[in-house]
Amino acid sequence: MKADINFKKTNAPVTTITRNQIDLDADTGNIYESIATICKRANQISVEIKSELSTKLEEFASYTDNLEEIFENREQIEISKFYERLPKASLIAIQEYIEKKVYYRKPVAE
Repeated sequence: MKADINFKKTNAPVTTITRNQIDLDADTGNIYESIATICKRANQISVEIKSELSTKLEEFASYTDNLEEIFENREQIEISKFYERLPKASLIAIQEYIEKKVYYRKPVAE
């Protein structure tokens, strides 16, 4: 269950919307399997976003213990605001699932 999608260019809604259950379980025939697939993809997206944000913010890390020298960095603020405005990982995962950009497979029982 992996899709190489750029989450920055997704058309996922920023707020929660009501979904039709029939649309979600159409592929699997089971709503629980569909939700498990979406959940796993949401976890993957969340990890990707967190690692990318941490990498970008690491440039601005200050390793001094002096509390009096706190600097406001405009670029750091813009990066943080950009990531705050992104849709939540679960909303991106649902949108990818509905658009059939996520695939899943069941292991074959022997």
